[in-house]
Amino acid sequence: MFNKASKGSLFPYVIWIALFVIAPIALVVYYSMLDLKGNFTLENYQSFFTPVYLKMTLTSFWYAFLITAFTLLIAYPTAYFLTKTTHKHLWLMLIIIPSWINLLLKTYAFIGLFGLYGPINAIVEVFGLEPQQILFTDFSFIFVSVYIFIPFMIIPIFNSLDKLNPTLVYAARDLGASSFTTFRRVIFPLTIDGVKSGIQVTFIPALSLFMITRLIAGNQVITLGTAIEQQFLVSQNWGMGSTIAVFLIIIMVVIMSVTGGQKKGGRIR
Repeated sequence: MFNKASKGSLFPYVIWIALFVIAPIALVVYYSMLDLKGNFTLENYQSFFTPVYLKMTLTSFWYAFLITAFTLLIAYPTAYFLTKTTHKHLWLMLIIIPSWINLLLKTYAFIGLFGLYGPINAIVEVFGLEPQQILFTDFSFIFVSVYIFIPFMIIPIFNSLDKLNPTLVYAARDLGASSFTTFRRVIFPLTIDGVKSGIQVTFIPALSLFMITRLIAGNQVITLGTAIEQQFLVSQNWGMGSTIAVFLIIIMVVIMSVTGGQKKGGRIR
């Protein structure tokens, strides 16, 4: 009776996964094997391994790595100090609230800020310096991306730090460990699961960014997400766009497998 009831309760989830996960992926794989005339071909996969797309893949990885690294460098100490404040959940909510604003609105706000006649250049002119073109640069692209992903990195790290048993930290300090050693041997290893979760929710979306690359970086940054957008909307080559999407899905699955891992129960090596 119990097993039948359990299987019955899983049925809606199975249908949901089949319709909205498996079916779309299967459709993408199907279109990746079609040319512009709708004929079956594997030329799209051969084209992906040309220098143009391989360089684009490496570029996407590089920018995703930089975005994730800078986000982690800012988010970890922020999450750590949040756990030490009196109203930590209030401060956390204030950090999360900007993520509720539409991404397009935030992007256009940064266009105004970084524009040649924006407030940043207005401040620069006060000091007698020439206005600088901040938009359409690597700096603006990485800065805006880091700003957008910071809340998603902070949340899992904050949860891991908040659940950390403080007596372990006190014990390390009582045994003569310095602050850095305590962090390296106790705090960081016990919060590594939160770091991995933060890397997942930052690195994977950063690989497929396309709207920010268009509006903030212009044509200076070309990623896999930008290539997919161009193939579908500009070139109308759904086969090549689907092929890039297939490899992007494979890359995401690999990253999730590497950063997923099993919890070690807080064991410190």
